[in-house]
Amino acid sequence: MAQIIAEVSRTFNEFLLLPNRTRTDCSAATVNLRTPLVRHIAGEAPAIELRSPFTSAIMQAVSTPDLAIALARNGGLSFLHHNQPIGDQAAAVRRVKNFKAGFVTSDTNVRPDDSLSLLAEVMRRTGHSTAAVTHDGTATGRLLGLVTSRDFHPRRHDLDGPVSGRMTTITDLAHAGPDITLSEANARLWDERLDCLPVLDSEGHLQHLVFRSDYTDNKRFPDQLVDAAKRLRVGAGVNTHDYRERVPALLEAGVDALCFDSSDGYSDWQAQALSWVKKHYPEVPVGGGNVVDGEAFTFLAEAGADFVKVGVGGGSICITRDQKGIGRGQASAVLDVAAARDAFRERTGAYVPICSDGGLVHDYHVALALAMGADFVMMGRYFARFDQAAGAKLPTRDGFVKEYWGEGSNRARNWQRYGQGGGQGLVFEEGVDGYVPYAGGLDEGLALTVAKLKTTMVSCGSTTVPEFRSTARLTLVSEQSFQESHANVTLRDTPGTVS
Repeated sequence: MAQIIAEVSRTFNEFLLLPNRTRTDCSAATVNLRTPLVRHIAGEAPAIELRSPFTSAIMQAVSTPDLAIALARNGGLSFLHHNQPIGDQAAAVRRVKNFKAGFVTSDTNVRPDDSLSLLAEVMRRTGHSTAAVTHDGTATGRLLGLVTSRDFHPRRHDLDGPVSGRMTTITDLAHAGPDITLSEANARLWDERLDCLPVLDSEGHLQHLVFRSDYTDNKRFPDQLVDAAKRLRVGAGVNTHDYRERVPALLEAGVDALCFDSSDGYSDWQAQALSWVKKHYPEVPVGGGNVVDGEAFTFLAEAGADFVKVGVGGGSICITRDQKGIGRGQASAVLDVAAARDAFRERTGAYVPICSDGGLVHDYHVALALAMGADFVMMGRYFARFDQAAGAKLPTRDGFVKEYWGEGSNRARNWQRYGQGGGQGLVFEEGVDGYVPYAGGLDEGLALTVAKLKTTMVSCGSTTVPEFRSTARLTLVSEQSFQESHANVTLRDTPGTVS
């Protein structure tokens, strides 16, 4: 007969945190939200550490290159969706990696005899206003000059004319050699009043560009998640069908981490795919999931997963539980998997981080997920509300909304992810197509959530995520105490006055 799990399947709404003693050294300013992204030996530093415990869902409606850039600048990581051709996903990775941060590989390049009209088209396509003029029009060609959008105007200059007629030649350009450090490059930008400093090898070939605007950005976003070359980090989702072709292309594009994306990750297919990636590309971190219990976590961890996503059916856009009757309350799933992670660490010495994916309706649910054992969270609806997400912004009587659809919906047509059979299409939907309230830009929205998380940790006497997890105290919530948590007065429609 079927095995019955006696424990009730619980959600985050059924718990509250009890305050702990707040020490004098415990304040929002001293809270450190760093958390490991990938597997590491317990007690040692991980290869990749998030500056803020947020990742965005592997969804068409969520993780665009623009959102990946914005989230990485705020210390988190996006996983670009795989429900697109391999070349398109690789191009999206390149766009993030080439966006900014220190030594930039130029992606806006022309030859001196190219026309100004071609230059304008290249700038329009990349969104950048500075182009490198190299002998062969590549990012690593011999540098002949620079040209910016300020050097020509479509109505004042003949667009059929050559770039060489408007560029600043290398003989008139300040430039640096290959041994310069980023600190030295930034100093030259300011001391010599430069907007851009090209970095050349010993033979005059372009290696990188360093921009003054990047220095300003670094001051505005001190917690940016960057790699060793100071480029923003980005992840990518992969499936268990075309990973042999997709993974090499993503690595060539510069992806920092991969994650197998499945509504049910407890499968031999995912274990085989994980083993293949770890055998052929051991240098790249790759996550697995999704799972809802400790047994499934251990299965994927032993297959080589560098982190494991937790959650089936808890997402706001997901109807897997309605359609198939599988899943588990997100709080119960995180608690169970966290216990298995800790047991795996004790047995093997390896710490495999876990990600709480789904079921995060309110900002305080993030704090609950971390307190229950998650190392970081993954959110879809939350990020779909922002300008940088893919959904269209639409007006309604009550304000603006953003389109939001699930990967299991007919709109996404992600039949490979769900493995229902039936050829090239979904037999039934496991996600819906809808709207979420528009919330403006990611920077401001995430800053508010981070502020709430930090003050919650302070109330619980913690200044780090590991300390928060090890000292948090949780209590179950009755229906009456849940109602007591909310305001119970008639709220003002207009601000009050102070006399």
